[in-house]
Amino acid sequence: MKIALVSPASLPATQFGGILFLVVDIAREATNLGNDVVIYTTDLDFANNANTFNKDLPREETLDNFTVKRSHVWFRINLFFVNPGIYFQMMKDSPDIIHTIGIRSFQSFIAAIVAKKKRIPLVISDQGGLTTHPDLKGGGIFKKILYKLQTPMIHFIINNSTKISVANEYEKKIFEKFNQTSKIEVIRNGVNLEMMKTKTDNFKKKHGISLPFVLFIGRFSKVKGVDILLHAIKILKDKPELKNIIFVIMGVDFGFQNQMIQMIDDFDIKEKIHLIINPSRDDVIAAYSESEFLVLPSRWELSPLTPLEGFAFKKPVISTNVHGIPSTITDRKNGILVKNEDFHELAEAIMELINDKQKCLEYGLSGYNLVKTECNSKSMAEKTLRMYNQIINR
Repeated sequence: MKIALVSPASLPATQFGGILFLVVDIAREATNLGNDVVIYTTDLDFANNANTFNKDLPREETLDNFTVKRSHVWFRINLFFVNPGIYFQMMKDSPDIIHTIGIRSFQSFIAAIVAKKKRIPLVISDQGGLTTHPDLKGGGIFKKILYKLQTPMIHFIINNSTKISVANEYEKKIFEKFNQTSKIEVIRNGVNLEMMKTKTDNFKKKHGISLPFVLFIGRFSKVKGVDILLHAIKILKDKPELKNIIFVIMGVDFGFQNQMIQMIDDFDIKEKIHLIINPSRDDVIAAYSESEFLVLPSRWELSPLTPLEGFAFKKPVISTNVHGIPSTITDRKNGILVKNEDFHELAEAIMELINDKQKCLEYGLSGYNLVKTECNSKSMAEKTLRMYNQIINR
């Protein structure tokens, strides 16, 4: 089967987050099962030029036996990357199926146009919240204009789709509002357990960390709730239990880094925090492995991969009881869920896991079993390929 995967980002831009890893993992697993896979994407390159587009990246290259075809981004509005060349790349090829991930994107719009023109089945996955992401409804004039312009584009993409792949029941309800229930199929996100085994040298030694640490990893933005975590650390900083533990905060700036650093200074919590900006993927994986547990105090998440990656290392996760998060984290089973924006409750949950190593072990093992049995890339890819075949052969 010839499969076209479409995404706003691919390798080497690993810091872009979940969409990239889902696309790459589907490509890798599908290729291993004998399929011909091409990823059509941009030249986003966090790895070498943080938050920029790199014309020096190959326009086409083979990675792990699948092909990546890139075209240059002419301009961007926030995370809306406009790369017109993707249209001509896709029109030259004749895949059996097109699957676009992240539908609030220029790339998905082009994928829908090409699919309609060439009469190729189109599968869409969102992974971006569609109408619920708080970043989309606030902000400046450009965000508001973009939001309005995207609405007819999104309807075009959805109306021309053959199938809608969603990660959980929460996302399914969002798409049901578009009267597309018959098209929807739930396929849970998964992480690549083999890739999670890749480790760098001793993480603590490399970064000069001598104490056990609690890990936050994610974009430096208010959506990810890093400010809520800082408020919780301020509450906890003088607790005797925190004398021999620190917080590692690692990620890439999405508009909140300067404010975050200022808050750390204002709260006088600098000695409790080890900040790592623009970490490599190897560092991220090593940090998971050596952490005590994870904290993800997001204001919004659809189907986050970070908890699943933590579970791959048997680490429990403290997060918020909002949107799609409870589909992954079950309170008092593989982690602890707290009320959104309640940094006092977050502080209490952090103290609870610091003081109860047995609970950490139990929750972490439960999370690992979820990843091993359901939420892994092999299972995700097999279900996705089964869906492709049903579409093509019907």
